[in-house]
Amino acid sequence: MTTISVVIPVFNGEKTIKETISSVLNQTFSQFELILINASSTDATLEVISKIQDERIKIFSYPKANVAVNRNRGFSHSIGEFVSFLDADDLWTPDKLEAQYKALLENPNAAVAYSWTDCIDETGKFLRPCRTVAVTGNVYPHLLLDDFIGNGSNVMIRRQEFIEIGGFDELLTNAQDSDLWLRLAAHYQFVVVPKSQILYRISANSMSADVYKMEKACLQVIKRTFKQTPSSLQYLKPYCLANTYKTLLYRTLEGKPERKKGWIAAKFLIQAIITDPSILFKKVIFKALLKLATITILPDKCAHLLLAKIPCLNNTSTLLGYMKTDPFLIKN
Repeated sequence: MTTISVVIPVFNGEKTIKETISSVLNQTFSQFELILINASSTDATLEVISKIQDERIKIFSYPKANVAVNRNRGFSHSIGEFVSFLDADDLWTPDKLEAQYKALLENPNAAVAYSWTDCIDETGKFLRPCRTVAVTGNVYPHLLLDDFIGNGSNVMIRRQEFIEIGGFDELLTNAQDSDLWLRLAAHYQFVVVPKSQILYRISANSMSADVYKMEKACLQVIKRTFKQTPSSLQYLKPYCLANTYKTLLYRTLEGKPERKKGWIAAKFLIQAIITDPSILFKKVIFKALLKLATITILPDKCAHLLLAKIPCLNNTSTLLGYMKTDPFLIKN
């Protein structure tokens, strides 16, 4: 019996797809189907997949398209009562499906179950935990401020509710995850599994590394979402914009220092200040300015050596600590 459908879109994922599939096949919950959508891979992806023998695996090949299209393609082949999506370079802990499935059974009014995420690097080495938000029920006001779910490899969704909200928006090439969570949260309740079960891989070639495209998509989603948001929650929009630019600034400054990042970070820094002037009075803004100056003025190699010697300057994650995330605290 198939209870859960797992969808993995993949394009040229020969380096990671075997490990990703293994993290699904090793789940403690076994009543699932694994649908792989091969989007015109030109490397050895299909060869790697074909060597994995398991009757629960179903492989479909399509022309190359964005991840939203490929996730919807995968769902169109699914039969499970619940669906989860997994990116071809991310991993799950063995109890991910079982814990989220149990959470949804115990909370019949919830349409979505989510867990917490840890970030890993390209080699699979642990980098850091992501935010550990534990809100349940009506999470819509919280999601308007911050996508605390964080990535498309996280949630489990009831099939009928996914159909009713229309699946992923195929016109979005970025922020399609946040858009889906918001549309679901506007109508349905969520439930949390309070433990880290998703290992989200950070790489230079990941979609989230293209911060300009991310900015454009995020602003598009914010504009559309608040057009449909009740008047009682409109006060959250400026905080949503401020949080977006703090996140974009952080993502630009993190990772390998590159001179081209400096100019991008400068733009996001200005927008972060415009949308939240109070950040000018926080110590982290000076750290961000110093790091921005370092990667802009110095050659990439010199900047890397300097930041390696001064780790406190290199770490700008405290930017995320100044994000407004409690909608009720803001109002009061």
